[in-house]
This record gives sequence, C-alpha cells and structure tokens, in this order.
Amino acid sequence: MPKQHELNRFEMRLSGTGGQGILTLGKIMGQVLAIDHGFYVTQTQSYGPEARGGASRADLVISSHRISYPKPVNLDMLVALSQEACNLYFRNLKPAGFLLVDTSLVTQTPSNIYWGLPFTSMARDKIGMPQTTNIICLGALSHFLPFMNFANVKKALASVLPAKILDVNVKALTLGHSQAKKLYPDAPEKWTFFSPTTMESEQ
Repeated sequence: MPKQHELNRFEMRLSGTGGQGILTLGKIMGQVLAIDHGFYVTQTQSYGPEARGGASRADLVISSHRISYPKPVNLDMLVALSQEACNLYFRNLKPAGFLLVDTSLVTQTPSNIYWGLPFTSMARDKIGMPQTTNIICLGALSHFLPFMNFANVKKALASVLPAKILDVNVKALTLGHSQAKKLYPDAPEKWTFFSPTTMESEQ
C-alpha cells in the first residue's frame, strides 16, 4: 500500500448517462480507495429514471478520518462524461474544484478551466470496445488524483472484473492513465493537499 495522503474530506461526482458504466466506475473506485489505499469512503448513486438515459451519477466522499455525512455537499471534483451531466452538476462544484470532461461528448464547458480527454472516442477507436469508456476514465483519474495509485488500481481490477474481460480493461486502464499523464503531466500538483515530498516517498 502506498503512503497515504492526509485527506480531511474529498468529495467527487462521477456523472454521465445511463449505459456509460458510471455506477460501476463508482463502485470500483470506492473499493480500491477503501481496501487498497486505506481511506474511509462512502459511495452513493442515483437510481430510477436517471439510470435509463438521463443524467446518471455516482458520488464518493473520501477521507483519512471517519465520515460523518456520507453525501457530497460541495464537490472538489466533477467528472462529466456527457453534456447533460456537465450542465446539470457543474453548479455543485466548488469555485476551486476541478472539472474533468469527456471531450467526445462535452462540447461546451461552463468554464474555460477544465481537464479533458476523449474517453468515448478512445474506447471506440483505440480499444475497440465502447464499454471500456469508464475504465479509460478510471485510468485517467489514477493520474489526476495524487492519492490514487495506478499500480494499486491495476491490481485491483483482477478482483472486481471477470477474467474473460480483464485483459482488455487493463489495456483501457493503461491507455487512460498514459494519455492523462501525457497531456496533463502537472495535474496532480494542482491540488491544495499535494505534497511533493510525500509524492516522492511513494515512488
């Protein structure tokens, strides 16, 4: 297990449309951060009509300490894999929070400050499986979030995915991580909790 960052409370929302694997992405992240990274994590998600084509979401609260309230109040990070989700949930992002969008589908961002990767296009054109969009996003997040270790995430996939689809998803995870690192090499340093000394000790 890598040296843990000290997180008082980090709130994030994974959002998109039904069928993009948002809920699966939330479950995998919650499990990886709790079991393989040692954080306290709560994970909640939307049900009902939203899951059938409208804006879908999975929320995570991550902390080094016990979590008193399980739902996010002010988002530190919003991941939007659809235009509708971006439009709907951007208002919940803190002024100093970070927005990550799927530039394949989000063509108008409500702010000029954001991180963007074409997750859907990458899944279709590079991997050949649109269903891996969420795992490519997971790989990217393991770069953008300095408290989530890529090696741990890669290892954890074997425990949450069926063996017959593991190889293609590891490929998708690696693609997302490498592209995020290539396009946004300094992204992890943007967070206020980032500590260069801590990061160096983990490598």
